[in-house]
Amino acid sequence: MELFRIKKDIPFMRNALIFNVISALTFVAAVFFLLHKGLHFSVEFTGGTVMQVTYPSAANVDVIRSTVDAVGFTDTPVQTFGRAQDVVIRLPVPPAGTTADQQSQKVFKALQTHDPEVKLQSTELVGAQVGDELAHDGLLALLMVIAGVVLYLAIRFEWKYAVAAIIANLHDVVIILGFFAFFGWEFNLSVLAGVLAVLGYSVNESVVIFDRIRENFRKQRKTSVVEVIDNAITSTISRTIITHGSTQMMVLSMLIFGGPTLHNFALALTIGICFGIYSSVFVAAAIAMWLGIKREDLIKPIKEKDETDGAVV
Repeated sequence: MELFRIKKDIPFMRNALIFNVISALTFVAAVFFLLHKGLHFSVEFTGGTVMQVTYPSAANVDVIRSTVDAVGFTDTPVQTFGRAQDVVIRLPVPPAGTTADQQSQKVFKALQTHDPEVKLQSTELVGAQVGDELAHDGLLALLMVIAGVVLYLAIRFEWKYAVAAIIANLHDVVIILGFFAFFGWEFNLSVLAGVLAVLGYSVNESVVIFDRIRENFRKQRKTSVVEVIDNAITSTISRTIITHGSTQMMVLSMLIFGGPTLHNFALALTIGICFGIYSSVFVAAAIAMWLGIKREDLIKPIKEKDETDGAVV
């Protein structure tokens, strides 16, 4: 299915160096903000107090969140749990001289001013060790995804394509993290899930372009590598617009209407989709070109038969 067809190939690789310099500068800026400002980790990673309250009817999460903010705990995760009446509130680590019970009671009394029938079901202190385990498991999951992507591309195509694709994907991941570090957005488990989703999503676009490059190598025997890559990218533009456009509309709907629970997850996906398109075209393809991909990497040369066809004279 195509929305349109471009008859003349767009010379993407002619300006590949310029676009990759822009990518490199963006990458360096993201790394700088990650090292200088760091990520604003949520309670899941840093530890804190988790309290569960129950309402007689469906809870108004927005009112609860504003009440918790008024007490002094801004940007506190508040979400329903299981039923619409059950709500989980994650508070930061209690300051020195304050216990988790005192912290939760302060919030609970504020909630009672809006609804006296609210009940405090449980209060639990999450230690930093749990956060360290989550961070370790999240990093391990990220490394496993990267290893799986590299292995898959190396088997399906060739090692040069695997290296190009994984550099492009890591480029996307670091830039997403750089955005969160620069703006101080909260980094929680849903954002980590979004980053992992972007890895798989971004590599799909690279695979489509690489697959078209391999197909062009078979069909266009006398065409240069640069022309083959330009044709592969140009011929997949319509597909890219359809796929990424529909996905982006869905993600934007989550960003706008999904509420605070899905906000950062959708935000990570939005950034990842935008940079995923860019990296697949201007980073992955260009790096593959500079690594010296050639027709023989994907297609075995056809051996010419001897005139005697193997017969001994």
